[in-house]
This record gives sequence, C-alpha cells and structure tokens, in this order.
Amino acid sequence: MTIVLVLVLALLIGVVAGLRALTPPAMVAWGGALGWIDLDGTWAQWVAHPLTVTVLTILLVVELVTDQLPSTPARTVAVQFSARLLTAGFAGAVLVTGALATVKTGTVVSGIGAGVIGAVLGTMGGYRARKALVERNGGKDLPIALIEDAVAVLGGFAVVALATLI
Repeated sequence: MTIVLVLVLALLIGVVAGLRALTPPAMVAWGGALGWIDLDGTWAQWVAHPLTVTVLTILLVVELVTDQLPSTPARTVAVQFSARLLTAGFAGAVLVTGALATVKTGTVVSGIGAGVIGAVLGTMGGYRARKALVERNGGKDLPIALIEDAVAVLGGFAVVALATLI
C-alpha cells in the first residue's frame, strides 16, 4: 500500500510539472533540504544540497516571471511539453527515492512513469483550464496565470509534505 501511495504522489508532482515545469524539481529539492523526504545516502542526495536548492529555486522564479510574457510559447509545443515530461519524471524518481525506506530500481522507474503520466495530465488539463478561465475573465491572462503559479507552488509543496506522512 505504501508504494501505491508514493506513486500517487509521484503522479501528482507530475501534474504540477504540467502547470510549471521547474516547480517539481525545486519542490523535491526543498523537501530534501527540509528533511521532508530522506535523500541521504541515495543517488539523489545531491538534490538536497544547498547549491542545488538555490539554483532550482532561481530557475523556478525565472520560469514564473517568463511565463507572464506574451512571447512565451504554449506549454503544448514540443520543447515545453518535453521539458515537463523530463522534470516530472526526475521529480517522481526523487520523490519515490526519498519517501520510501528501501527503494528498488523498479520502484524508481515506476516513479518516473507516474511523474510522466501526471505531466501529460497536468499539461493538457492545465492548458485547457487556463484557456477556459481566461475566456471567462474577458481575455485577461495575468490574473489566471498568477493563480496557476500559486496552485503549482503550493500544490508542489503539499505533495512533497504529504510524503512525510508515508
């Protein structure tokens, strides 16, 4: 049952990647640094290093700012979509590694898969939801984008924090 719950969290961190590609890596890095997930002695221990946390946080902030620019391509274009799949798979693997006491290779691969599936769902669902909400808001994108930013960051933190309960 524990593995199933962790894979659900990996799926959810993937959904967050569908909203903002760099949020999940930053969130799992913070989770490792805060001790919410135990990365010590694992392949992913470098993720919790203060330098990694700092770099990923800066990249996240840059993404949050650049997403507000009209020239930013849609999340469904190949490069954006691929980035979401990669970061979701990575974050899913790190989350599974840090949340479980003993981790087997197959479990990490399952975490990657769950993250990628979540990213597909989050990318497509987030795109459609934002488009519909912008239409309802009279074409004003900024308020919806800011709400999406908040949902991604708070949702990412919530997913990683929930890993402490497993």
